[in-house]
Amino acid sequence: MKTGITLATGLAFAATLGTAALSDGHADKAALAAVKARQATMQLYAFNLGILGGMAKGAIEYNADAASAAATNLASLSSMNQMAMWPPGTDNGALGDATAALPAIWNDGGKVMEAGMSLATASAAMAEAAGGGLDGLRGAIGAVGKSCGGCHDTYRKPK
Repeated sequence: MKTGITLATGLAFAATLGTAALSDGHADKAALAAVKARQATMQLYAFNLGILGGMAKGAIEYNADAASAAATNLASLSSMNQMAMWPPGTDNGALGDATAALPAIWNDGGKVMEAGMSLATASAAMAEAAGGGLDGLRGAIGAVGKSCGGCHDTYRKPK
């Protein structure tokens, strides 16, 4: 539970920092670096979810060690303090196509915190279940997908 608090609190604090982090004359570089860092984090989420989802669907042969590693990676990523990756002014309204993050993510602190907590909780449950068998993995993956979708549906520009 502490890990979800770290992610959610980081996002909430980032929403209240104002533009100070981007006001030192390096706004473009700092903003783009933050965007790249969070996009890299999302790619790592997707990579590990691809392994777990492939196993759950039967497209990849279930392997307890690989499932456990991917699920542990998800839990680690969701517990990482991401505050520096979400400075105000790094939304798609300010940066255009450089990001799909909608401005609403900086305005919905409580809902963003709930989404972060949901991901951390679901990822921790996945980490506990994934290496214990295919049925456990299948039972846990729905909550992870739901938590991802809950945030993406609201705070990410549709593809």
